[in-house]
Parts: sequence; structure tokens; C-alpha cells
Amino acid sequence: MDIVLVVSSIAILFVVIALAEPLAERLRLPYSVVLAVVGSALGALSVAVSATLGDTLSPEVQALLALPIRSSVFLYIFLPTLIFQVALGLDLRRMLDDWVPILVMAVLAVIVATVFVGGALAPFTAMPLLACLLLGAIVSTTDPSAVVSIFRSLSTPQRLARIVEGESLLNDAAAIALFGFFLTFVMAGVPNPTLRDAFIGLPTIILSGIFTGWVMARLALWLMGRLAVWPLAQLSLSVAVPYATYVVADHVLHASGVVAVVVAGMTLNWLGPGRLAPATWTYLREVWDLLAHWAGALIFVMASLLIPRLLGDARLTDLFLILVVVAGATAARVVVLWGVLPLLSHFGLSPQVERPYRITMLWGGLRGAVTLALALAVTENWRVPADVRREVGILATGFTLFTLFVQGATLRKVIRRLGLARLAPMDLALSRQVVAVALQNVREEVAAVVKGHNLTRDIVRSEAKAFAQRLDQAVELADIMAEIRDKDRIPLGLVALSGRERDLVLEAFRDQELGPAEAEVMLANVDRLIEGTRAAGRAGYNRAARRAIGYGRRHRMAVALHNRLRLSRPLASLTASRFEMLLNQRLILAELHAYLDGKIRRIHGRRVAELLHKMLTARQEANEQALEGLRLQYPGYAEELERRFIRRLQLRLEEREYDTLLNDGLIGRELHTALRQSLSDLRRRLKERPKLDLMVQKSEMLRQLPALAGLDAAQLRVMQRGIATVYAQPGEVLIRKGDAARHVFFIASGAVEAAMAGQVQRLGRGEIFGQLGVLTRRPRRAQVTAITHCTLLRLDETRFLDLLNRNETLRQAVEESTRRRGMMEQGPPAPPPAA
Repeated sequence: MDIVLVVSSIAILFVVIALAEPLAERLRLPYSVVLAVVGSALGALSVAVSATLGDTLSPEVQALLALPIRSSVFLYIFLPTLIFQVALGLDLRRMLDDWVPILVMAVLAVIVATVFVGGALAPFTAMPLLACLLLGAIVSTTDPSAVVSIFRSLSTPQRLARIVEGESLLNDAAAIALFGFFLTFVMAGVPNPTLRDAFIGLPTIILSGIFTGWVMARLALWLMGRLAVWPLAQLSLSVAVPYATYVVADHVLHASGVVAVVVAGMTLNWLGPGRLAPATWTYLREVWDLLAHWAGALIFVMASLLIPRLLGDARLTDLFLILVVVAGATAARVVVLWGVLPLLSHFGLSPQVERPYRITMLWGGLRGAVTLALALAVTENWRVPADVRREVGILATGFTLFTLFVQGATLRKVIRRLGLARLAPMDLALSRQVVAVALQNVREEVAAVVKGHNLTRDIVRSEAKAFAQRLDQAVELADIMAEIRDKDRIPLGLVALSGRERDLVLEAFRDQELGPAEAEVMLANVDRLIEGTRAAGRAGYNRAARRAIGYGRRHRMAVALHNRLRLSRPLASLTASRFEMLLNQRLILAELHAYLDGKIRRIHGRRVAELLHKMLTARQEANEQALEGLRLQYPGYAEELERRFIRRLQLRLEEREYDTLLNDGLIGRELHTALRQSLSDLRRRLKERPKLDLMVQKSEMLRQLPALAGLDAAQLRVMQRGIATVYAQPGEVLIRKGDAARHVFFIASGAVEAAMAGQVQRLGRGEIFGQLGVLTRRPRRAQVTAITHCTLLRLDETRFLDLLNRNETLRQAVEESTRRRGMMEQGPPAPPPAA
């Protein structure tokens, strides 16, 4: 084919893509529907031209009208781009909270759809049952971009939108894996899979894809780290990742290429922000958004071009079979939405999905290019019997057209009929009050600006009068809808406050005051604040705030690794991140008070603002308490981090000053670039966090304990080797009544509660417990439980008794501690004689 024709065709396709978006907005139709209509029209036109003028056309034009598009074009060029970009944009840390419903919905929905469609179609067609199941797997794929855009346009709850987004992505991976499995049954001359292949071979293919995607992404990240000085090279490498991953998995390892690309995107999404510069990571996401937009549009247009060809051999009886497929797919979706989802909600694994949202999910399950690409792959496979090829191509294409032109074209009407497009009464009242306040601010700012300009008084007076009328109308509407109660205003204020907190976290990340990994965790915490407030008001906000300041599953796992296996690296990393987050959180919470006084008070009133101030102050106190606890546990490390924090702040302010000098024309572009480069070198040195050496911190804690103040250097080294650091969670039992006495504990930070003989005593930092059982050689008489997060130093009985003989300070501390708690009647028992 002439290269000029190829380039012209590509240019025409991009013109179609550019014009389809404004056309879709004007017609109030989904973007994918407009692309499908345009593509089908172009495909029908090419078929008509070929039929009427075929012999008179030049060979190049005939080749172009023949549409040399194969399924491999979709599966190897466009599909990896789409899947990789969706995986790259997922909020993985938040999706971990909902991995159960996402996985169940994705895998179960595909299996149910495959079974329902295959079972419904089998009695009415001459195709074998396995071919019907193959068709069921093909039509079970949904278009992720269409589904996600629908829910985002509806302003659905974020948790529900995340579940739908994750399900749509994994749905494709599961459906394509199932498609490949059933295709081998249908192909002639290929051995049918056995039961062993179903239960071992298919999971092996999927697991191999997972491993391949993870390895390829880690390799890409390692190479990107080597190319840190060349951000464009890093971007170019990221473009190669999905294609290389797909080819290696599918052709070299015979694994699931789609699963591998999904995992590669997720791995890069999870680790990339911590390995790449913030600006590079932001630019990489923007580039992939553009690539996915082009790929999604091209795959829709090009697949739609094939629709006339796929339907060229359609008969009237095929229309009935298409309706059977539609009925089977709809029934399968009903089972999932009205059977599985409520069950998951009942067990607390999924948010409650209201009926209007479920109807929207049912009617908004558009099929598109992936379904057409899989159908095309069947029609091109000469090993598949001709009748199966024909029927699969027609039924899959007809079903796709139904979802696009019937469901897609009526989707907005369905949304309006369900009332999802209307603001709730409280949101409407709030919006009117916000408009009134905003217009008042605008009037004040315009009046201040106009004073500085020599404008005609009559014009100024006339415009001011017109604006005053608009302001009066807004105030009147706000007064009419002013029946919002304070208890309803509080959640609204908390949501707005959390939104401002999100903006401040992003600003800190852009200014490089906050690391990428820490920023993602803080943004996830803010999302929980918003969701908790919307779900349970003030109580939900407080629960989310406590969760943000507390320790999660990862920390508990790291503590277990440290306490049981002496693996300290995970705990050190999490502790360092916690330091950094708490330091930045302190600044962000302080700034939120000004936002409360400047914005929230004017919209929601003084009483609501004062209550929000109190809630914010409580968060600040909890943050300071957590920060102080870390300082007590790791005094030297806390000092290093605070120094690093100040230095990063200095660099940011210095960079801002250089930008101001450039904008004012006081320095030139060359000097500004040199100064920014010097700052980049300094910032690169500060990028690496100081290492948290738990052994060094242990020696620091030993020195701070009053009971061990008299140890000389040699004794301190012996103690450091023999003593173990134990991290305890609130509610963890440290000593059980009746157990043999084997250890003595020193409290480095936190507090514990000792219960004995109906009495309860609380012990804090610097206290000793467990010594009485060791000294008397009797079973434990008390039960000791941690009541806060604690750092304890645990010493076994042999070393404790030996140290007690050698150190008078420790002996006095033990006697004083035991006497003060009333556990002795006639003084402490004498320690055994020294050896």
C-alpha cells in the first residue's frame, strides 16, 4: 500500500477522533457510541464503494478499502496500551481495602456471564455447547473506560467507583484468559484440554502471567533508576513496558499476556512514585493518559469499521439469537448485582449499593472493542469450523451493537429517570449558599481592583448596580434554602475541610517536602476521611482520623517479623515513613485552621466553624502525641529527620526566591538555570532518608532509662547484645497470670496495665515489670497488658540476675519499683550470690 495513503488514513482517523468528542457532548451521547457510529458508517461506505466501483479503483485504493485490519492489531497494539494505562491510574492502596469484592465481582461476573450466555444459547443453535461458552466468554468483557466514565460523571461514592473500576479492569483479564481456554476446545486438530488443564493449566497460565508482569515491571524500574538524569528516556522506556511484557508472556512463556500487562501496570503504579522524580512521574501519567485516549478511540473506530464485514452474512434468524445472548448476559448481570453484591454488603466486604446505582451498572455495562477483537480472532482462525466462525462473529457483533446503540444511547435518560443527575435537597441548599458567599467575595475584590484603575464612574456605577441585583437574588435564594441544620452542616464542612487537606498534601508533594510514597498514604487517609464523613458524619470522620494516626496491618506484620524473626528492615522503613508523615501532617493541620476561618465560617456559620476547630485541634493533639512517642523511642533519629525537614524547607523557599527574581527580570534565564541546578544537586543529597538503625536506637533507649543510668560502657555493650526490643500493640497481653517467669521488661515508651488480686496499676515510661516472678522464682501473679503502642526492652532472667549483682543503680531501681507498687511485704528478696 502507498505510504501516502497510509499517512492520509491515519490523519483522517485522528480528525474523526478530534471531532467525535464535541459531537458526543452536543448529542448527549457516550463518546464510544459516537465513535462506533462513525466507524460503522465509514465501514459501510467502504463496502459500498468496493462493491460498486471495485474494478475502476486503483490497486492502492482497493487495498485501503479492503481494510487490512486483523485481530492481532487490537490484541498487540491497542489492548496493552489501554489495560496498562488503567492499571497505572488505579488507587491501589485504597483498592487493597476492597480487594475481596473486586476480585469476586471480576472473576465471578465473567464465569456467571459465560455460563448464562452459553446455557441460554445452546438450545437454539447448532453450535456445540463449548462454542456457546466461548461466545459467553467473549461477550462477558466490559469496556473499562466507558464504565468508569459513567460513574465519575455521576459523582458516585468513591469506594463504589473504585470497586467498579477495579472490576472492569480485571474483568477483561479474566475473560480473555477464559476465552483462550475455551478456544482450544473449538479448534480442530488441537487436543482438547483435560480436567487437569482446567484446574491446573489455567491457574498456571494466570500465575505465570502475574509473575512475568511483576518481573518485567521491576526490571523496567531498575533501568529507569539508571536513567534518572534523562526523564525522556524514562518515559520512552515506560512505553516499551506493556508491549514487551505482552510479547514475553504470550509468546515466550505461553502465559496470559493480559494478566501480565495488568500486573506490570499495577507494579509500576505501586513502586514508581517512590523510584521516579515527582515531575517525571506526573509527566509519565499524563503521557499515558494521552496514549490511552488515542488507543481507545482508534480501537473503537477501527473495530467499528469491521462491523459491516462481520455482519455481511447475517440472517433474520440471527436476530433472535442476538436477543437470546442479550437476555443471557442481562440475567447474569442481574444475578451478580442483586445476588452477589448484597451478599458481600451483608458481610461488610462491599459498600451498600443502592438500587439506582445497580440499575445504572446493569444498563451501563457497554461492550466494545475488546469483544469485537476477540470475535475477530475467532473469525480469522482457520482451525475453527466455518459455521462457528460465522455465528460467533455475527452474535458478538450484534450484541456489541445492542449495548452501544440501545443501552449507550438511552443511558443518560435512564440516569435522569433514576434521579441520579439531580442534586440532593441539602446539596442544592448548600450550593446556593456557596454561590451567595462567592458573589460577595467577588464584589469585594472587584471594588478593590476598580479603585486602582481610572475607569468612567457611570460605567462602574452601572456595572455595580447590575452585579448587586444578581447578588441580591443569590442571597434571597440562599435564605429560602437556609433550613440546613447544624448537624447536617457539620459533615459538609468536614468534607470541604478534607478536600482542602488533600490540596495541601498535593502542594507539599509538588514542592518536594513530602516523598511520593508518604504522599500516597496521606492522600489515601484523606479519602478515608471523606468517605467516613459521607457514610457516618462526624463519627465516621473521627474513626478515619484515628485510623490515619494509628498503625495498620503492614506495621503489625513488620512488628511480628522484628519480634519473632529479628528482621528489622520493614519496621525501620515504616517507622521512617511515619516520622515524615507526622511532621508534614503537623504543618498541614495548622494551616487548616486558617481555611476554617476564611471559608467554612462564611458558608456554615460561627457555631459549625467552632466545632470543626475543636475536632481539628483534637487531631493535632493526637498527631503531637504520636510524634512525641516516636521521639521517645528513637531520639537520635528524630533529630536527624527534623534537620532534614528544615533543610528541605529551606531549599523550597530558596527556589521560590530565585523564581521571583527571574519573573522580576533581576536575573537572566541562564543564571536562573544554573541556580536551579545547584539546588537540584543539594536536593538529591537530601532525597535519601537517614537510615533507622534499630540497634543504635536501642543503645539510645538504654541510656535514657533511669534504672540503667549507672551502667559503664562494657556493661552497656553486654546489655545491648542481650536485650531484645519488643513492640506491642494496644490490648496485647505481655505477661499472663500463672506463666513461668522468664523475662523482665523495661518500658522505653508507652504504657501498660498490671492486674493482680483485683487491683489494677498503670506503668509508664522508665518503669520495670516482671522482676518479682524472676526474683521469687514463682509463677506470674499478675497479668500485664499494653494499653498504648509500646516499645519494650526485654531481658532474660539469667542476664537480669547477673546484671542485678553487678549494678547497684539497677538494684535500687528494682527495689524502689517493687516497693512503690506494694508487691513486697518485707523488702525485696535478696538476689542470688554472684558466681
